Amino acid sequence: MMYLLPTMYLITLIGLAAHRMHLLSALLCLEGLMLVTYITLSLCPDHLILTAYVFPVFLLSLSACGAALGLALMVATYRSHGNDNLMTLNLLQC
Repeated sequence: MMYLLPTMYLITLIGLAAHRMHLLSALLCLEGLMLVTYITLSLCPDHLILTAYVFPVFLLSLSACGAALGLALMVATYRSHGNDNLMTLNLLQC
């Protein structure tokens, strides 16, 4: 377990760096990062502090909100540009 979680985190970071072409790929890699962080916080709580049990629930709800926002942005991008390629986005256009 000591090597598995950092390996999973590095794989998702490499995936984020390598698959930046499409918005959906980047969002899935970011969701993977959040899930690895959630698993780490869930498996290694500090039993002396009562608030250590609240952090994984807070992180999971934050991750769900981020996923909903990312999906909404992807739908808006697809409707306005016709695809989800990040290279076709120009933020300077109105």
